[in-house]
Amino acid sequence: MAGDEQRNEKCRYAALGSDRGYRARVPVEFLSDVEAAAYGRFAGSPSREELDRVFFLDDADRKLIDRRRSAPNQLGFALQLTTVRWLGTFLADPTDVPPVVLAYVARQLEIKDPSCVVRYLERRRTRFEHAEEIRASEGLRDLSAVAGELEGSLTARAYLTGDGPLVMFADATGWLRGQQVLLPGVTTLARLVAHARSDGDKRLWETLAAVPTEPGLMALDALLDVAEGARTSDLEQARRGPTDPTGTNLKLALHRVRDVHAVGLDGERARALVPARRLAELARYGLAAHAPRLRRHPPARRVATLVATVAHLQATSIDDCLELFDLIMTTELLGKAERETNKQRAREHPRLASASAKLARVVGQAPGGIGLRGARARVRSVARDRDGREPRRAPLGGRDGR
Repeated sequence: MAGDEQRNEKCRYAALGSDRGYRARVPVEFLSDVEAAAYGRFAGSPSREELDRVFFLDDADRKLIDRRRSAPNQLGFALQLTTVRWLGTFLADPTDVPPVVLAYVARQLEIKDPSCVVRYLERRRTRFEHAEEIRASEGLRDLSAVAGELEGSLTARAYLTGDGPLVMFADATGWLRGQQVLLPGVTTLARLVAHARSDGDKRLWETLAAVPTEPGLMALDALLDVAEGARTSDLEQARRGPTDPTGTNLKLALHRVRDVHAVGLDGERARALVPARRLAELARYGLAAHAPRLRRHPPARRVATLVATVAHLQATSIDDCLELFDLIMTTELLGKAERETNKQRAREHPRLASASAKLARVVGQAPGGIGLRGARARVRSVARDRDGREPRRAPLGGRDGR
């Protein structure tokens, strides 16, 4: 069993020699095997514009290349020179380039048979010597020269933004290219990004965990307790307030505001210490996770999640209460006043009330599709029945009889 574990550990942390089985060696699995294989490689053939921009050999390049005697060495050196400009790293096999690149570079060197480049691989030491010469001429540096700066930058970004690992990995690659640094192996850079994100999260949790006092910590942990006879914790019950516009629900909403603020957490301080985006992310997680899951987290993360969640509830519970009060005022009080006003207006205009009653009777009793003429006849009939006399006839269509 111990031997199997040692072999698995060696396989997990082995140096990158091939991109196959990436997930078996890297403890962070945010890169798929396809993404890892595409790192530092040609992704298709460059366009004509890209060939002219990156793979064109100027006079200074030709001077370096002309120091090589044979055509294979000249072509191999030129491929390494242009490849590192395009990819930001040297290829393990310098001849593993798209055919269009090989033909473009060979044509500039007036080499009629580009296939002669295969002889460039016969002497292993030659291509490494060429790579060192190109590094010096291009001013390229190793990761070790900027590792501390890159890690600090990635950690700060992880703390401030909480960006995902793929985004940070791509931006780290671009940053290294801009700093004239040779790209490290995919395993090295992936681990660097993963460690930076871990450090950024730890800094966030520790910052928020320092906000509550000792009594506040006890009150926060008590939110995860499930009372006897209850099915959910106090935190889960406080996540969503009442929504129906009734006086009873308004009272419950006010009790919710009281209970959330009774924890004694300084929500304003929490919002001032950490970026709003990170606080909102933690609050969303705390509002969705169940109490047993939150209890299993390490102390710093658990307390930080509770702090962010309670700070969010302190603000939203007041907003929910105000919205509920506004809804009650609109639907109950103002609506009732409007109905009373309409009734009073109808009492002040008896003729309008009588005509409205007649029209309501006609509309309620008439079969569908009687038309305007039939409706008027029905109104006259109702008026005759009620008053005992024929009502005054109005011309159809208005005063002009149309």
